[in-house]
Amino acid sequence: MTQTVQKHEYYYGDSNLTNAHSFLISPLRSLLPKSKCSSTEKLRVLDLGCGNGSLTHLIAEQGYEVTGVEPSEQGITIARRNFPDCHFIQASIYDLPLAELQQPFDIILSVEVIEHLLFPRELVRAAKKLLKPDGRLIMTTPYHGYCKNLAIALLGKMDKHFTVLWDGGHVKFFSVETMTELLETEGYTDIQFKFAGRLPYLWKSMCVSCSPL
Repeated sequence: MTQTVQKHEYYYGDSNLTNAHSFLISPLRSLLPKSKCSSTEKLRVLDLGCGNGSLTHLIAEQGYEVTGVEPSEQGITIARRNFPDCHFIQASIYDLPLAELQQPFDIILSVEVIEHLLFPRELVRAAKKLLKPDGRLIMTTPYHGYCKNLAIALLGKMDKHFTVLWDGGHVKFFSVETMTELLETEGYTDIQFKFAGRLPYLWKSMCVSCSPL
C-alpha cells in the first residue's frame, strides 16, 4: 500500500513575538556573547527555525548581523516584509543551503524548534558545520524533569500536555540529562543551562548554550 505524505506548514498570522518569547528573551540575552562595538565587526547570528522573523529582528536590534532560516513560506513572507534589517532564507533544517549561508557564524540560535523535529540530532550536526571553532550554539526547548512530569501526572494533565492532537506539535521531550547527552555525543562542550517561566523545577522552558569541540 502506498502512502502519500502531505506537507503542512505552521500558520503565522502576523509579525508579533509569541507568548513564549515573553519569558525566553531575558535568559537568551544573558547567554548571547556580547556584540562588538564596531558596526563593521558585528557578530554573525543564524536563527534556525525563525518563524515570522520577530525574534530574529529583536536580536538584530541588539547589534548583531542576523540571518533567519525557516521552512514555512508564509513565515518567510511575513519576515521579509516586516524586517528588512535581516536576511531570510526559506529552507529546511534537514537540507540547509550551505553555499548560500556562506561564512561561518559566531552564534547559531534555535528557539523552541528542536522539540518539533523527528530527527533532532540533525539540528546540532548542521549547527556544528556552520559554527566558527569558538562559536556558540544556543537553543531553547520546553523543560521536562522529574518534578514537572510528576506534577503533570498527579494533576491529570498528561493527555493535554503530551497531546497527539496538535498537528505539527512536540514530538521530543528533553530533560537536562537527555539534552546534555545529545550535545556531548555530537561533540559539544562547555554546556550551560538557564531556565525560564514558572517556579523552579516546574519551568516552562530551558535554554542551553554550548560550543563545538
